[in-house]
Amino acid sequence: MVELSSISRGIDTCDSMVKASQVELLRASTVCPGKYFVLVSGDTGSVRASVAAGLECGSDRVVDTLILSNVHPQLSAALGRAARPQPHGAIGVLEYFSVSAAIVGADTAVKAAEVTLIDVRLGGAIGGKGYVTLCGDVGAVRAAVAAASKDRAMLDDVTVIPKPAPEVYRSLL
Repeated sequence: MVELSSISRGIDTCDSMVKASQVELLRASTVCPGKYFVLVSGDTGSVRASVAAGLECGSDRVVDTLILSNVHPQLSAALGRAARPQPHGAIGVLEYFSVSAAIVGADTAVKAAEVTLIDVRLGGAIGGKGYVTLCGDVGAVRAAVAAASKDRAMLDDVTVIPKPAPEVYRSLL
């Protein structure tokens, strides 16, 4: 992922990144307030080449980068905007100050316990923040949230709801 402080440079950077190597463009989008991010997927070498091209094109407008190896399949599906799974059991929410921190937190959570990612929201209409919603057995949700909460630098808040009301489940879809 490459995050930039300019929308126009972000779109140009997106073009450079997908042309630089064999990667899949998962998402390219604006992020509040007036930033842009490009998220690609592929083998590690291709992703590194793509991000390097993004750094070159984005130059002084690059805010942050992230290369995450061995991404959990649930995270790839959530970021690729696949159909969201039906929530069940307890719900956990992890709220981060940055988009990249939310991606890392989601990957950490889903690798730490037997939980299901409901959604990974990145930056749009939420002040540039990112948040992760997940569900499963109460113990697993607590373990996943605890694991993803260890690095508190960009973590804003967390919650675990052991028995959510049916309306809460519906609101997450």
